[in-house]
Formats: sequence, structure tokens, C-alpha cells
Amino acid sequence: MPIVSGTHHVYTVQPGDTLYSIARRFGSSVSDIESANALYPPFTDPGLIFPGQVLIVTRPGTNQTNHIIAPGNNLYRLAQRYSTTVDLLFGINTQLTDPGLIFVDQMLLVPAFVYQVKSGDTLNRIATMFGVSLSELLQANAQRPGLSPDVIFPGYRLLIPLPSSNNIVVFRPLPATRISRGTMLAGFARAFEGAILYKIVDDSGTIVTNEAPIQTSAGGPAFGSYSIPMKFDRSPSAQTGELWVYARSANDGSIVDLVKVRVLF
Repeated sequence: MPIVSGTHHVYTVQPGDTLYSIARRFGSSVSDIESANALYPPFTDPGLIFPGQVLIVTRPGTNQTNHIIAPGNNLYRLAQRYSTTVDLLFGINTQLTDPGLIFVDQMLLVPAFVYQVKSGDTLNRIATMFGVSLSELLQANAQRPGLSPDVIFPGYRLLIPLPSSNNIVVFRPLPATRISRGTMLAGFARAFEGAILYKIVDDSGTIVTNEAPIQTSAGGPAFGSYSIPMKFDRSPSAQTGELWVYARSANDGSIVDLVKVRVLF
């Protein structure tokens, strides 16, 4: 599955930018930016970009996605783009001191990953595969050059929102990827005393992993990070299933802030 490794920057073209200057700034290449964003005929003349276009710029590095703040951005608009909440964006970017105060060219971590279109893909198929709606997929890629709801081309890169709730986001494993005993489960959560839980259920109904605890690095009201190797209590009896990450209500013990991630075995 062509999920793109590396550090991804979501950058809004500014007056005076060229592909060369953008590539140099982020440690990428002109050819890679052109391919990732369909900046080639018949969509546009080679090298032609316009202010306001949103580009994905990838360089080697840690697998994460950063949004470069452009004029007019705020956390509310970013939360809409990535189908998440202002609280979560503020909480996972510990360099921020005020959710209403962000600056042009500031780099913020966002809950998203990058998928490279392959032959035969459609936007509907991609959305279904990763457990997002078509509207969420289109919103994440608003103002992208070369994007049409009807036609997409191999090599084009799409931003895919990560599964999240108001208080939990799962960064690893990525949706629709294969997991096994020992695969890392990682992300951020805001919970009482930093205590959350996970379990894994396959599509035949087998509970692969019984409810198990996760201790995050900080207790609420702060967001804490977490990273643990997952255990399997029994072997899956299907090839697909779901990873559940959640908390339990202090009032009645019910599941709250449930995040479901589609997985393969």
C-alpha cells in the first residue's frame, strides 16, 4: 500500500514563491513536488504555481505531517481541514501557549498522513479504505492543485486525516496497515491521570487483545503522549479488524472518546 514515508509539510504558496525556493526551503526536490501535486501538463505548465495553492512537500525524515501556518490560518480552520478539534491541535503542539495565538510560518504537527494514488484508485475507494468520508478527504485536500472529485492520477499525493476523538488521536499504526504482536501503538491522549485503554477485535468477532491499559506521559487537563508495543491474547481468525483506543467514564464506566482504526492481520 503506497503510504508515503518521510516528513510532510503542508505549505500554502505565497507571492514570490517558486518551486525551486520551496524545494530548497524544505529539503525536497522540484521533481518530487511536481509529481506529488500534479504540477505538469495537462493540468498546468511545468513549474507554474499560484498564491493560495496548498502543496504537499516531502523530505526524508520522521513520519509525520506538519502544517506551515499561512496568513488567515487559525486553529479552528485547521481543525476543520483535518477533521479534528481545536483542543486536540492545541494539546499535541506543546510549543503553543494560547490557542488563539499562532504565527505565519509556524510549523504545527497535524493528525494526518500521506497516501500516494496508485492505478485504479478512486477517491471513494481511498476514503473507504482508510475509514474517512469523502467530504473529509476533500476537505483535507482543499485548495490542492490537480485535484478533481472525478479523476485522480497515479503518483498524486493525498492528505488523509488520522482517526481521532476530542481527547485521543492514534498516530501509529496507520489505518489499513498490517499489525502483529509487538507492533507499536502511539499517539496522544487527554485523560484522567493519563489512563486510557485499547483492545483489538477482528471482523469475525474474535477479541484478539483483551482490554489493556495505556499510561500516557501526562494526566488531564494536559495531553500526554503514549507509545507501547501491542500484545495479542489470541490469534486473529480473520484477515481484517479494528483497533479500539478509548477511555472509560469515571461516572458509570462506559466507553468514552472511542477511536477506531481499521487494521490488517
